[in-house]
Amino acid sequence: MAEIQYYYCLTHKTVEPSDRGCKAVDRLGPYPDRAAAEQALERVQTRNDDWENDPAWNDPEDEDD
Repeated sequence: MAEIQYYYCLTHKTVEPSDRGCKAVDRLGPYPDRAAAEQALERVQTRNDDWENDPAWNDPEDEDD
C-alpha cells in the first residue's frame, strides 16, 4: 500500500490526505505529513518573500513598478 501524503486545499482551507480530497488544481503539496501541510500557506509566503527580495531575480530598473 502506498504511503499517505497530505495536501493543503485552497478551496476549503484545510488539510486533505492524498487518498481523498479536492482536485489537484485546488491543492498545494504533496507534503509528507499533516503538520507540514498545515504550514503550507506560511511556506508559500516565505518563499514568495525570498523570491521578491532576491537580487538575482530583480533588476534595479524593475523597482519603479
